[in-house]
Amino acid sequence: MNNKLWQSLVNAWKIPDLRTKLIFTAAMIAIYRFGTHVPTPGVDLAALQKFFESGSAGVIGFLDLFSGGALARVSLFALGIMPYITASIIMQLLTVVIPKLEELAKEGEQGQKEITKYTRWLTVGLSFVQAMGYLALFRSQNALPNLNLWRGALIVSALVAGAVFVMWLGELITARGIGNGMSIIIFISIVSRIPSGAAKLVTLSLVTIILFLVIALAVVVGVIWITTGERRVPVQYAKRVVGRRMMGGTSTFIPLKVNMAGVIPVIFASSMMMIIPTFTQFLGTGGIAGWFQRTLGPSTFLFIILEAVLIIIFTYFYTAVTFNPIDQADNLKKYGGFVPGVRPGRPTAEYLDRILTRLTFPGALFLAALAVLPWLMSRTLNVPFYFGGTSLLIVVGVALDTMRQMEAQLLMRHYEGFLK
Repeated sequence: MNNKLWQSLVNAWKIPDLRTKLIFTAAMIAIYRFGTHVPTPGVDLAALQKFFESGSAGVIGFLDLFSGGALARVSLFALGIMPYITASIIMQLLTVVIPKLEELAKEGEQGQKEITKYTRWLTVGLSFVQAMGYLALFRSQNALPNLNLWRGALIVSALVAGAVFVMWLGELITARGIGNGMSIIIFISIVSRIPSGAAKLVTLSLVTIILFLVIALAVVVGVIWITTGERRVPVQYAKRVVGRRMMGGTSTFIPLKVNMAGVIPVIFASSMMMIIPTFTQFLGTGGIAGWFQRTLGPSTFLFIILEAVLIIIFTYFYTAVTFNPIDQADNLKKYGGFVPGVRPGRPTAEYLDRILTRLTFPGALFLAALAVLPWLMSRTLNVPFYFGGTSLLIVVGVALDTMRQMEAQLLMRHYEGFLK
């Protein structure tokens, strides 16, 4: 097995296009990790380190996980990829609601360019609002000595510029590298926190460590099982005469995955759930802001339940966006394909929709269960760091998606792939 994996890696390196993409992706990751260690000018890091280490950071400590520690260091990339993710969520929701955006989405590549442009501008706006919030937070923790208008403008501009640069890195990875840039950046951010988490794990008892590792292994196995599970709908193509040649008569299948949406619903739900707690964190601990922090904080039961519900909703929503049964049925009918025992056209679309709905339900429940896992772990095992099934889902899911892309490149050139 190890020899086959090593041979597959060697084969991947032999392909010039794939090698170029791997090197480019690694270079973009290196630039991102370098930026997470470049401090923002004018901030007293010692004062903020005390704030984060005191355990009172709340939702800010949770957001630090997705920035790879950049937020705790108040680096140029402290905002990370989250503003871009939030902007993407908002634009996808608006595409369903606003007819003009829906028309742009159906115009193909040109329409997608317009939507991408709106997403970028929305990212800038969200980054500015979030940077202003962090400025207020830094000031409340006495981390901004001699603050004035120009110093405040410099800090906000640096944070916004860092968020835009991270967005650009993500788009470059998607266009010229391997995998989805947004997912790769979150993947690297989460993986970079593993060494510090492992160091804190040593402080637990031996029984707790063994139980923790067993649960983590079970989650990894479950994620791989759900991510790779699929229902293959058989498709038969009728024979037809084209010129003097007989075409068709072949059999194939449509792969309908149990978790067709991948890690996107988890990322979307986490981003949406962090909006209100993030802004209330900046307003202090009294009044309505304090009530929201006590009832909708990341460690509260209501927060976990709402996040699980949002994951289920986003799973169905994103599955509907990525797979349209009506378009699939029309394409089958156009090229002479049909599902055995089902009439072409609308009955085929309804049949595919019914199967997809049944498949998506267990996948959505599994993703929601992963969202509840960190809350249970903190209550039962007293884990001294944030551990969640959502983090493992993102890490494993992104790794599998990236491996599939490399697999496709290898198989296209008649090499043996990674996956069996």
